Amino acid sequence: MTGVLGALIAAYKAAAAASGGAGYFTGGRAVAFTNRIDKIAFPGDTKTTLSATLTTAIATMASMADSGTAGYIGGGTPDGGTTYVSTIDKIAFAADTKSTLSATLTTQTWNLGATANSGVSGYFAGGGTSGGVVSRIDKIAFPSDTKSTLSATLPAATWQFNQGMANSGVAGYFPNSSIGTYKLVFSTETTSTIAITYNGNRTGAMANSGTAGYIGGASAPTSAIIKIAFPAETGSTLSATLTTARLDAAGMANSGTAGYFGGGYDTNYISGIDKIAFPGDTKTTLSATLTSAIFSLSAMANEITVSGSSNRAGYFGG
Repeated sequence: MTGVLGALIAAYKAAAAASGGAGYFTGGRAVAFTNRIDKIAFPGDTKTTLSATLTTAIATMASMADSGTAGYIGGGTPDGGTTYVSTIDKIAFAADTKSTLSATLTTQTWNLGATANSGVSGYFAGGGTSGGVVSRIDKIAFPSDTKSTLSATLPAATWQFNQGMANSGVAGYFPNSSIGTYKLVFSTETTSTIAITYNGNRTGAMANSGTAGYIGGASAPTSAIIKIAFPAETGSTLSATLTTARLDAAGMANSGTAGYFGGGYDTNYISGIDKIAFPGDTKTTLSATLTSAIFSLSAMANEITVSGSSNRAGYFGG
């Protein structure tokens, strides 16, 4: 079994190298808001900036991906919380082009979370609206990009997720500070709370699908990285830490290889990108950086499926 798994991982890495898998950091703010999209190519970790941009210069949105096809960026604020948007932008991975869905979030929303069951559907959950904080979960069906709203809701009305992560094919997770971690089971679209907490909200999150999810930073702020093992859903704290204690970073991952936390705020805005190597959970910092120091951005990744395996998954931030 170990030999088969090793061969699959080797094939996965070769496919990613050949096919141009990549992670994307989108939007965010420092003093000014941006509509920029930075791309980190796997496995070389080189950065380019797309000519395509988001519809609006925006922050505190959420992102998720249908790997091999497209990434989706929904909601957010263009002005720090006076107004919000319901727009969902779509980045087609084959050409890195942007379009805007005719479908929208149910209401204009910011500080929401997102996750995806790649190849099936993506979900935008919770957030702040003009009517207050909500527990609603909007669903985007792949590949039709039609929107529906689940009858299930989050266990409580919640905002300032700014992240989500997924064990694709199984469940999505929304880190939620001292309350716990909200779980959305994909097969039944039911929700529950697992008792893993962190040092505040406004975390970064990403996952090595099938193995573990990772939550980095928080509003305290902190440099700690919490690991949630799949499928047991047990929590631990890595010995590796983010380069500095921060909040509002974004996370995405190339499953089977590494996860990335980019941007955020410590006592200044951050342009650096920390990399967590799988499975050793060791940290390095990329020589490539975001185009500018920024926080309250989002992230997602286009990962490559190896034929016969289930390694396709998207990982999101906002």
